[in-house]
Amino acid sequence: MSNLDAEPQVAVLEPGQPCTAIEVLEPRLVPLGGLRAMTVHRTLPQRRRSLIGAWCFLDHYGPDDIAETGGMRVPRHPHTGLATVSWLFSGRIEHLDSGGNAASVLPGELNLMIAGRGITHQEIGSSEVPVLHGVQLWYALPESTRFSENHFAHYEPAAVPVRGGSVRVFIGELLSSRSPVDTRTPELLGAEVLIEPGATLEIPLRRDFEYGVLAENADLSVNGLEVPHRALSYLPTGADTLVLRASVEADAPVRALLLGGVPLGEQIIMWWNFVGRDHDEIVEYRRRYQAELGFEQADPADAGKRPLFGEFPPGERPPIPAPPLPLSRLRPRS
Repeated sequence: MSNLDAEPQVAVLEPGQPCTAIEVLEPRLVPLGGLRAMTVHRTLPQRRRSLIGAWCFLDHYGPDDIAETGGMRVPRHPHTGLATVSWLFSGRIEHLDSGGNAASVLPGELNLMIAGRGITHQEIGSSEVPVLHGVQLWYALPESTRFSENHFAHYEPAAVPVRGGSVRVFIGELLSSRSPVDTRTPELLGAEVLIEPGATLEIPLRRDFEYGVLAENADLSVNGLEVPHRALSYLPTGADTLVLRASVEADAPVRALLLGGVPLGEQIIMWWNFVGRDHDEIVEYRRRYQAELGFEQADPADAGKRPLFGEFPPGERPPIPAPPLPLSRLRPRS
């Protein structure tokens, strides 16, 4: 059920009081790949919530023994109207895209691919590193930049020590750390937080942001609420304090992924790997991808249009065809 017409939820709090109006989003299991599929835990999007700021997709995977599953094998596929963020805790992934970018995704290093008007890419896990563990994130581009040219950025943020743990900011600004990466979207935050066993971290928040906290490697207390391992907690706008507490029984630092941003404030349609604004736009993206990659005949309606999805080096794995569209019209989500 769409909540596009609902007023944004706002926490009414005294300054410095932790928000307890927290929504816990449980992951669903999604197989990624073929017969020996690697399972990912997806917390965004889901029926209860589609966006946190501009963040619209969160897949959490691993620790995954690639000898058992074959690891990540995602051949060439398209994106429009969004950006992908790859962030690893262990392992290695080789990235290749039609913008001419080839890069290794390594732990603690941001790889950001802005699809803009259109791009294709592949992600292949390296067999040289036996355990793969990380997250794949997407955020939706606003109307002002969603038709811009594609772009790729790499950044290795330093860990900022804080009492009881550390923070590594890969997008946006938090505490004393600021990422220089241009996201082409209104203000956004992405950070990895480590909390020592038994420690409590108090982090100042922006009242105009909404936030998500992923309990990445263990259960985690978020503003006094116990959040299960792999679940995502949501904090509405209006909060200015985040209190994270790790169990004293934890045998290693507890890791959280902190996402945030100003509410996007735009209707979007997300289908397969495309983000658009209405059903007909998604239909065109699919049609042009199928034609440009040779899966279907080109439609005369697209004659003379500039290609969306670019060229790819020869000798790579065959691309993935788009699935069939649903019989009903796609509806916006918020």
